[in-house]
Amino acid sequence: MYPFEIVRPASVAEAVAALASTGGRALAGGQSLVGAMKLRLAQPGTLVDLSGVPGLAGIRRDGDAIVIGATTRHADIAAAAEVRAAIPALAALAEGIGDRQVRNMGTLGGALANNDPAACWPAAVLGLDATVVTSRRRIAAADFFRGMYETALAADELIVAVDFPVPGKAAYAKFGNPASRFALVGVFVAQTAGGVRVAVTGAASSVFRATSIEDALSAHWTAAAASGAKVDRAGLNGDLHASPEYRAHLISVLAARAVAAAG
Repeated sequence: MYPFEIVRPASVAEAVAALASTGGRALAGGQSLVGAMKLRLAQPGTLVDLSGVPGLAGIRRDGDAIVIGATTRHADIAAAAEVRAAIPALAALAEGIGDRQVRNMGTLGGALANNDPAACWPAAVLGLDATVVTSRRRIAAADFFRGMYETALAADELIVAVDFPVPGKAAYAKFGNPASRFALVGVFVAQTAGGVRVAVTGAASSVFRATSIEDALSAHWTAAAASGAKVDRAGLNGDLHASPEYRAHLISVLAARAVAAAG
């Protein structure tokens, strides 16, 4: 690692001010940032440690939504009674992230701010049409994810919480890398107030909606309808793990599994 300093703010306002004045990076669970620093892929001169900032962690029901604080750990989301009762798909998604150590350290906000192309949480946020609440505004899911490791967040803007609308039905299915458990392809399906939504992660440079499957499921909410929908390979990732054609096939297969799990 390169040398760096740590700032420990006592409030969101102090954290934002520290980011603005130092040009540093926010440190939540550190599961992505610290690894990048060890490999010298990231060289922040200052880390703004969010662990002591009150009000950033926690889970609550707010009307027809589940509100999850940015520094809430994956393991806490997986175990939360409120989440299991209202949106069990979120609990199942959180339970399938990484290994036990990653789940006990990694945070919702950190995963979203990093926007790894193979991360699971972006699929849930886009699939449920969630709202990302920051230190200065509310950002719709469709506007938050901009591309590979890129979001709508400003350099001195922090995620405070995420509002997840409670769906009629929802489920997440992924084909994970056996070593990292990142998604080679992950598919989140949901029946929402605005209609059927299908969000895909791991298959392209950033999370996206599979409109062909949404159309098929809007007509018939069945696993057969999902598996029969064709997904265009154009723009999908091709690497040593899977070709674009294979990922396109996986999207339909996993969508069908998710629909079956949702009921």
